[in-house]
Amino acid sequence: MSKPLSPGRLEAFSDGVIAVIITIMVLELHVPGKEISNLDGLRALLPLLLVYLLSFVQTGIYWVNHHYLVDDLDHVTHGILWSNLAFLFCLSLIPFATTWIGNRGISPFAVSLYAITCALPAVAWINLSTCISRTTRQPLAGSPIKQMLSTSLYLGAIPTSYWSPNFALGMIGLVAVLWLVPPGKVIEQTRSFKADKQSHSDPS
Repeated sequence: MSKPLSPGRLEAFSDGVIAVIITIMVLELHVPGKEISNLDGLRALLPLLLVYLLSFVQTGIYWVNHHYLVDDLDHVTHGILWSNLAFLFCLSLIPFATTWIGNRGISPFAVSLYAITCALPAVAWINLSTCISRTTRQPLAGSPIKQMLSTSLYLGAIPTSYWSPNFALGMIGLVAVLWLVPPGKVIEQTRSFKADKQSHSDPS
């Protein structure tokens, strides 16, 4: 009888891909040439630095929540493997849009492209979450309402960018703020672990 597929390789592969995504983004931060002053160079690089920070935080949030997502898996299915690959592919497009803003500046098209590359992994994440939930038959660590709200903000930022690119970036930044708070399930597990640890450490 064949053994079920372990989630270990899925986690290791995902960690490696996400690490490469972050590395690619930081490699696009080039030092300005000597023809401009240091201060002017920092001013010119500031938009890319801010968007890079936003991209880094978003990628980091996905990495953290990916850990929570696969925590309950004791085996993976063919559907989960391909759903995870689809998610990683969508996530790998973020450095492309980040660099586009760095090279072309904050413009309606550049920000709308960035919003699209943010919306794609959000949609893929919902698909991956659904596949894992069906396999584990357990509720997800992340709130489905928060997932839908995040996706709506990303999609809404696409047309908004043609009205106000900065406001559209603010909408994308709001998603990052929403996900910086750990899921309720994780908070409860942490409290339970601390309480259990304290009860074992107290003398009887």
